Amino acid sequence: MPFTQLNQQLRTNLQTLEHTTATPIQVKAIPLILRGRDIMGAAQTGTGKTAAYTLPILQMMSSSEAGELARVRALVLVPTRELSAQITQAIRSYAMETELRILNIAGGMNMSKQIASLDKGVDIIIATPGRLIELNKQGSIPLSKIQFLVLDEADTILDMGFIREVEQIIDLLPIKRQTILFSATMTPSVKRLSEKILNKPLLVEIDNLSPADATIRQIVHPVEMEQKSELLAYLIGSNNYPQVLVFTRTKVAADEVSTYLRESGLECATIHGDKKHGARDKALKDFRSGAIKILVATDIAARGLDIDDLGVVINYDIPHVSSDYIHRIGRTGRAGKAGIAITLLSSKEHISWKKIETMLGKKPEQIIVEGFIPPVALEGKKTHGKSMSKDGEKKGKTAGAFGNKRKKEPVQSKFVGKRGPRAVREEPVAQKKAAPKKWGKKK
Repeated sequence: MPFTQLNQQLRTNLQTLEHTTATPIQVKAIPLILRGRDIMGAAQTGTGKTAAYTLPILQMMSSSEAGELARVRALVLVPTRELSAQITQAIRSYAMETELRILNIAGGMNMSKQIASLDKGVDIIIATPGRLIELNKQGSIPLSKIQFLVLDEADTILDMGFIREVEQIIDLLPIKRQTILFSATMTPSVKRLSEKILNKPLLVEIDNLSPADATIRQIVHPVEMEQKSELLAYLIGSNNYPQVLVFTRTKVAADEVSTYLRESGLECATIHGDKKHGARDKALKDFRSGAIKILVATDIAARGLDIDDLGVVINYDIPHVSSDYIHRIGRTGRAGKAGIAITLLSSKEHISWKKIETMLGKKPEQIIVEGFIPPVALEGKKTHGKSMSKDGEKKGKTAGAFGNKRKKEPVQSKFVGKRGPRAVREEPVAQKKAAPKKWGKKK
């Protein structure tokens, strides 16, 4: 049991946090880090990796002499502001009642306040690469005494183009240090970086990268691109999900989807790279508290987010990188709880989806919602999909890949009542762009 190697204060803090059982990554990583070894860890968010590297570092720093406190000796690099805030909060909770000072340094935050905090003395810094470089150029952050370096979500740091900043930071650190790198995917760029910064590292990985999580029900809804927004609003409204995280590939799509949902009577919040820091913080705060039940986000903005008891994730479209599908659906089904991951699949995404199926090693459940036209390119394949009427009733096995033959003209449906009741079909009509239907509660 790795927690027995920790001091009494850390164990008490874990009990207060009701964190009494170590996760697999903690069981493997904590003893090795306490031995001073460099670590290359393969683990996703939600596996307990923050505690896996934080607890042993806190243990070693707490045992230092008092004169060594209040100087920067541990640095945690993360890709996004949201993740830096999340990890800072976690580390502070693990370090309760210790003398260690922990500071979050990220872009979009008040720089003068960060400098003032640094002047008072800091032991552990959690930072995004850009802001750290910026403050270092001003001489505000002394990095020459760093003993512990952690790169969390290393693959995302590199995907966001921070390789030059990371290299600059590495050059500022002492050669003699302990380095810990965690990444959800071991891409070639991550491996190259690890070879440069790690000293005879030990590989720590757990079997958590398998996307076929038994606790997550994966569903695919084939639909024409033009009907995606309507289907999204219908699924959310008719099922009255208590909380939904919707992923889009681009910032533009995130804004468009959010606008459509609001026009449909569904209140939502949006986070992506173009949103100001305050707006992103408020959106996440409202989503976590339940004030907002729908959050629309891009992959980068939502990477690493840990939302308690999130039940539903919807992929509005297929991610740029197949492995990001795993990150997306991993936001739900946490800690053995049940979750639902829904993907809206158009014909243009068929090739990308095949790659994901190959990665999954299986074909997720396919369901057609009646009234929403399945893509032409996806028809004629022999599968055992199901169809579902708009009032939620499952229908029998389909003959084609996704069931019914494609209708030549789109069908405009009228819905009455609150949050997506039964559909009343009308005659087919020609339409350029149907106005969003109201799925929210009437005011």
